[in-house]
Amino acid sequence: MTFNQKCYELLSKIPSGKVVTYKQVANKLNTKAYRAVGNAMAKNPNPIIVPCHRVIKSNGSVGDYILGVKRKINLLKNEGLTIKDSQVVNFEKFIYLFE
Repeated sequence: MTFNQKCYELLSKIPSGKVVTYKQVANKLNTKAYRAVGNAMAKNPNPIIVPCHRVIKSNGSVGDYILGVKRKINLLKNEGLTIKDSQVVNFEKFIYLFE
């Protein structure tokens, strides 16, 4: 399994209304390659099925999205998150902890 495939497998576990950080994904894969996680998200061939819109920056910023930041914000809002100035409000409450 490639690094990207491992990332996508993890993302498929994140429930609607929850988010993770690029750092969390990297840590779960036993690496510090946070940028590589971002690159994997940018190459996601199925961005809705594999919910890379649920991956945000460690500071709560929504970050980039293959289908555009506005689309990412709308997807997150539709899942019940509040976004203000491209930041997930109280994002700590919505963090998904991988088992």
